[in-house]
Amino acid sequence: MYEAIIILVKIAIVFGFVLNVAAIMSWAERKQSAVMQDRIGANRADVFGLRIIGLFHPIADTIKMLTKEDWIPPQGNPLIHTLAPFLSLFMALIVFAVIPFGDTLHVGGLHIKLQIADLNVGVLFVLAFGSLGVYSVVLAGWSSNNKYSLLGGIRAAAQVISYELALALSIVGVVMVYGSIELDDIARAQGGYVLGFIPYWGVVAQPLGFLIFFAAAVAETKRTPFDLPESESEIIGYFTEYSGMKFGAFWMAEFIEIIAVAGVLTALYFGGWQVPFLNDKGLIIPNVFSVSLPHLLVVLLQVFAFGLKVIFFCWLMLLIRWTLPRFRYDQLMDFGWKFLLPLALLNVVLTGFLLILRG
Repeated sequence: MYEAIIILVKIAIVFGFVLNVAAIMSWAERKQSAVMQDRIGANRADVFGLRIIGLFHPIADTIKMLTKEDWIPPQGNPLIHTLAPFLSLFMALIVFAVIPFGDTLHVGGLHIKLQIADLNVGVLFVLAFGSLGVYSVVLAGWSSNNKYSLLGGIRAAAQVISYELALALSIVGVVMVYGSIELDDIARAQGGYVLGFIPYWGVVAQPLGFLIFFAAAVAETKRTPFDLPESESEIIGYFTEYSGMKFGAFWMAEFIEIIAVAGVLTALYFGGWQVPFLNDKGLIIPNVFSVSLPHLLVVLLQVFAFGLKVIFFCWLMLLIRWTLPRFRYDQLMDFGWKFLLPLALLNVVLTGFLLILRG
């Protein structure tokens, strides 16, 4: 009974954070692009005359999508057309089940891992469901009976093949260094230090792997400079024939994918919930000073640190979205197969060689 309640509470915390951040990101993206392009940006939606720098726009967007006509192409497949956007949303959300957002919380006799599902194959779980997300895009393009939608779906399938191998191989280096494919173990293993003061995070142990993973993960979100499945200036994309809440599901899934990528990136390469020199006993810098802190406060600080890291990487991906131009189709293929994949293989070989030397 207690276990079920604890799991439900963890689901509520994680999904509450994810859905609220996704809603705010829909505002942040427009506001950030406006600042970068010297425009005012979203600021028209108001409640009783209050605009609050456009923060009511996500609410206005939701109302519009809920009240807009839901249209299915007459020659399309109604079942698949309806299923595809919610499949996309499901695949984006399910990844959060294995992302640890804090250390173990000790309450009375309970030891609560701050992770919805403590799977010993967390990395494989992320890769599996992250890869399945492309099926929703392909199904959306095919079921719309529109050649431009279908072209967007085909582009998505070709794109996922070109970067998925490099993405998986970049994680292999992390698994080799920390000796586990469980995200919680990997995050916990990053609590050590190099030279006594540099956190032994994944980005320190695997700098090349981090760069490869980040490039491939940005492609995973299907956003500029990897937005070939959409290509709004060319083919409009796989959701050409979508409107109402179905379009809203695709739109929301895109932002949730960004948060999921930021969460996995944080867990693998930036210590997860780790804070330098903060452990169960408090804030301790050897031979300098130490401050004892209550266990609950330490856990809350770690959860807060994890959230800050995730939000930072979300902001960074929004910045990239409005900074870089789109790759051409052939450039993306070359980038995935001829650049990222050889680098990822090289990273695995170098990691193995260095581990042998160290061992």
